[in-house]
Amino acid sequence: MASIANSPDVSKIHYNTVSVGDVDIFYREAGAKTSPGLLLLHGFPTSSNMFRHVIGRLAKMFRVVVPDYPGYGFSSMPDHKNFAYTFENLANLMDDFTKTVGLDKYIVYLMDYGAPIGLRMALKHPEKIAGLIVQNGNAYEEGLLEFWNPMKKYWSDPSPENFKGLFLSDPGAAKWQYTNGVPDTSLLDPTTWMVDQVGLDRPGNAAIQLDMLYDYRTNLALYPDFQAFFRKYQPPTLIVWGKNDTVFPTEGALPYKRDLPDAEIHLIDTGHFALETHAHEIVSHIETFFAPRK
Repeated sequence: MASIANSPDVSKIHYNTVSVGDVDIFYREAGAKTSPGLLLLHGFPTSSNMFRHVIGRLAKMFRVVVPDYPGYGFSSMPDHKNFAYTFENLANLMDDFTKTVGLDKYIVYLMDYGAPIGLRMALKHPEKIAGLIVQNGNAYEEGLLEFWNPMKKYWSDPSPENFKGLFLSDPGAAKWQYTNGVPDTSLLDPTTWMVDQVGLDRPGNAAIQLDMLYDYRTNLALYPDFQAFFRKYQPPTLIVWGKNDTVFPTEGALPYKRDLPDAEIHLIDTGHFALETHAHEIVSHIETFFAPRK
């Protein structure tokens, strides 16, 4: 692994791969090793690439570590018959990854799939969590509205007919997640969904994504545990939420205040991938909220 400890420019991003068990995990890293840790966890169907606009700036304040999950980005993509693509397994693997790279305590950025993965990690090691940044990542039943009805039907009966009702079966699903709810789509870089689509189109990846979508049902059973974690540990929590998101609408953001009364919420006029249009604003909120207390 390339060391950045003595780099005079902490905003330089380093691209590395580390073995965690039998899986190679690709990750981006920037910032001084001595800075507070910040773990950025990506959503579906993207990768660490979704944080490309913010890593350098955040590195002036944090040691920023941004992994790709197995089956995403540049990490290994083991066959789903030989590797369990479940949220529990990915959470355990990401926990092992943080140990491998020496990230002992960290703020964790929870986005989409990153929310149940990161919160499972928090349940396992609450002492490692220095704070939460939640961006369109659900932990409450209120956040699962109409979009999730076909998914719930598939969870109860994973038949080919019910699969046809899932947005994953739509070849334009990747692009839709970027454009939906964005007032000015001219701000969007089309290479983002093109890169995601390349990943989805790899032989064997469709089965991986289907496994993940089916396993998402197990996260709902843990919502009470996630909420109990919030109430008990009261981690400093910043919520920066694309308020026009159809997948995880605003109804999923507001309940956090129920268990985290000191949480700060910013509803942003954009869609699911809020960093594509509002990276500067979101980073400014992070810098202000997590500024060192004097």
